[in-house]
Amino acid sequence: MTASAPVNKPKPEVAPQGAAQVPETGRPAAGTRRVEKSASAFRTISEVADELEVPQHVLRFWETKFPQVRPLKRGGGRRYYRPEDVDLLRQIRSLLYHEGYTIKGVQRLMREGSLKERVDALEADTIDLSHLGAAERRKREIESAILQLTSLRERLMALLEP
Repeated sequence: MTASAPVNKPKPEVAPQGAAQVPETGRPAAGTRRVEKSASAFRTISEVADELEVPQHVLRFWETKFPQVRPLKRGGGRRYYRPEDVDLLRQIRSLLYHEGYTIKGVQRLMREGSLKERVDALEADTIDLSHLGAAERRKREIESAILQLTSLRERLMALLEP
């Protein structure tokens, strides 16, 4: 029996490591940076979750607790958030995670209509730190944290008073 010569098959082309390949669909390959959407564009739940740094299930839960958050739902239940929905979710996140409010507390603020006033006051206290040096920026961040802690202490003391 004689050995047959090996058949030379052409090797598939492989992109260099780290290079993004675009499939035939025309969509960017996974892991590539997406183009920034306009401020008025609708966003998917994954985009909103990434932007707000919360899991998607938290956004779905907030929809059940805050009827003011009403994303559009397309076929298959896919959610599309309007810019005003994202702004509202950002405010809710700030109140829950940074200001120490409970869900019931945020619901009360929304019912009373004082949520907008509260957020406007917080935004008025915000300072653009991008033009400052790192040391000055850090100093201002610490001063801001001290003010927030002082405010929180005063609120807690008011709750303890008879």
